Amino acid sequence: MSSTSAAQRSGAIISVLAAAGITVSLMQTLIVPLIATLPTLLHTTPADAFWAITATLLAGAVAMPVSGRLGDLYGKRRVMMVSALLLAAGSLVCAPANSLAPMVIGRTLQGLGMGVIPLGIAIMRDVLPPERLGSAIGLMSSSLGVGGALGLPAAALVAQYVSWHALFWAAAGLGLLMSVLILLIVPESPVKSPGRFDFVGAAGLAAGLVLLLLPISKGSDWGWTSGTTLGMFAAAAVILLLWGWWELRRPAPLIDLRTSVRRQVLMTNLASIVIGFAMYAMSLITPQLLQLPAATGYGLGRSMVEAGLWMAPSGLMMMAISPVAARLSAARGPKTSLLLGTVIIAAGYLMALGLMDHAWGVLVFSAVVAAGIGFAYAAMPSIIMSAVPLTETAAANGLNSLMRSIGTSCASAVLGAVLANLTIKFGPATLPSEAGFRAGFIIGGGVALVAALIVLAIPGRRTAAHPAPPDRPADADREVRAH
Repeated sequence: MSSTSAAQRSGAIISVLAAAGITVSLMQTLIVPLIATLPTLLHTTPADAFWAITATLLAGAVAMPVSGRLGDLYGKRRVMMVSALLLAAGSLVCAPANSLAPMVIGRTLQGLGMGVIPLGIAIMRDVLPPERLGSAIGLMSSSLGVGGALGLPAAALVAQYVSWHALFWAAAGLGLLMSVLILLIVPESPVKSPGRFDFVGAAGLAAGLVLLLLPISKGSDWGWTSGTTLGMFAAAAVILLLWGWWELRRPAPLIDLRTSVRRQVLMTNLASIVIGFAMYAMSLITPQLLQLPAATGYGLGRSMVEAGLWMAPSGLMMMAISPVAARLSAARGPKTSLLLGTVIIAAGYLMALGLMDHAWGVLVFSAVVAAGIGFAYAAMPSIIMSAVPLTETAAANGLNSLMRSIGTSCASAVLGAVLANLTIKFGPATLPSEAGFRAGFIIGGGVALVAALIVLAIPGRRTAAHPAPPDRPADADREVRAH
């Protein structure tokens, strides 16, 4: 194959995988414009309607490490196609729904398809030439933010002027299209892991994660000191400890905990939790600030569509910054990119305190935060994959994505509590106060600085190129590529 045709082939693979990542993030975003009206649309209570969101969160948290391990064992492209089909199937179930049960089932299926991004990053490592890898990973990692930022105004427009059902019909079409494109363009990875799937480990991890994330999501409704909340946290601790004991004794575990506790992997995953928190804080605060009535004195009085349009540039910023992050990682190592990203995120939150009075100011500081997230998200997979064997890349990336999901869940709980407790009365309504928004921005910036301290504990410079893992010589890595 000539160098030109090889470059075209690589470009097509990168484009399809990045588009698949954007499709995943669109699936998460499309329900946002419906949140306020879900109880009416589904003929249920506000508390029960929240399960349409929680179901995706829980299913996605379980699916990411499990689908990663399945990809390592049975083929990453194969599992990625199944994930895309699950996204489409979930959308098809949701599209005609007029009650809660089918919506929750469909959203659960969508959550089970969330392993697309970590699988796509692992495929990139296996099939792309080293010189394309850094920028490709950055683009794939940024697709989550890009899809979210662009999907919000698009979903709001469709819901407002067409029908909310049309959102899910369109999502189903996107999922099916992605499945076909993956089949036709993305090659199967030549790297597979030996062993058998750990069903007991998968069940234990699923139970532990559900019992951990459910009270984090619902604790403010149930009460943080209620028997249900504390009981679930205690059960999660016991099950996850037993799960860890089981995994350490398996010859082919679901997640290799010995690899996961290597300092480079462990500290990067801890940083992922905190950066996930910082990312979601912006997503949670800015739409509310933009949409609150101007009569409050600090709200900016924008519609959902207008708010989405003001936030859209932040997603484009993540995409624009990914090649810059790749070049910096190649020159200075991905740790440098990750550290710079955390500092930029903190600076963006500091800017927010002075710019929150204007819509253009929201655009500026949200774009700065997004730039920092772009640097961080482009760097984390490179750090992880330089420390794990080729046969564990999908599972390792799935675990890293899970850590980000835990961070976003914690952000939702913490900032939800802050905004719920710092309020004002506006006619008959109770709204988050200006002090609540400022407190949220301060928390977001402080969390970003904590992430910077964690990054400093990651071992020294590693290149962002395609390094051989510690237990695999570089020549063997090249031999796999040749085949």
